[in-house]
Amino acid sequence: MNEIALLIAATLSAGTVLAIAALGLLINERSGVVNLGAEGLMLVAAIAGFAAAVHSGSDLIGFAAGMGAGALLAALSGVLIIWLGTNQYATGLALSLFGAGLSAFVGVEYTQQRLSERSHFAIPGLADLPFVGKAFFEHHPLVYGALLLALGLHLFLYRTRAGLVLRAVGESPESAHALGYPVRRIRLASMAAGGALCGLAGAYLSIIYTPLWVEGMVAGKGWIALALTTFATWRPARVLLGAYLFGGVTMLQFHLQSEGIEIASQWLSMLPYLATIAVLVLISRNPAWIRINMPASLGKPFRPGQ
Repeated sequence: MNEIALLIAATLSAGTVLAIAALGLLINERSGVVNLGAEGLMLVAAIAGFAAAVHSGSDLIGFAAGMGAGALLAALSGVLIIWLGTNQYATGLALSLFGAGLSAFVGVEYTQQRLSERSHFAIPGLADLPFVGKAFFEHHPLVYGALLLALGLHLFLYRTRAGLVLRAVGESPESAHALGYPVRRIRLASMAAGGALCGLAGAYLSIIYTPLWVEGMVAGKGWIALALTTFATWRPARVLLGAYLFGGVTMLQFHLQSEGIEIASQWLSMLPYLATIAVLVLISRNPAWIRINMPASLGKPFRPGQ
């Protein structure tokens, strides 16, 4: 039972990275912009947050630095996409490659450094409960923050006027523009907000989850987070569920290895990505279901006056 509790705890921790990044990408896509640069954003934020934490000794400053780096890069790509009309997919791929190269260059001097041992987090009273205490109540506060973030984003999108405007921009930017809403500025703000959340996910990865810097440490999590938004049909609660599902698949490989199951490590490393492909194939069998839930203007450029 103790091993299962540890597996659940590891699943929640691994899923938090995916959940925060995917919720950020969901904000982007709800406004009608596809951001393929999540991988690069997370890498730059990971080294920015790690470096800030090393020099300041504060996790909070590291998180702020990661969010700032992610928001800045996302806003720069937003200017290219929204104002200059560059192709969303090409710009996102360029951002991903740029982020990978920049993080590798900046991170050279931090490769051998480690952060001091993190303090043990536990919710008093609840953490002492058998099984559920170790599984659910001994996590970093950001793990619980991801749950609150998903709830807050759901309430924002479906219970506030600002959320309604954001969804309207994603469905029909021309209609929103005709009603007087600043479509470009709304899309840019959503890009920056989504980038900040991707940055927070990257900073969490290098400051709390590992905690160290390794080149390419995001290892495809940005792409999985991107797939999660489609898998979840652009719903925050489903994003959370999908993130924990893929987090569980990721942790399962280590659990199987520890049990001595003789499966090639390469196959085990492929599990999260095979699961991603399998889920996308399954949901693609019903294109009408995706079209009903997908923002109508997703990936389409908006040019006022045309």
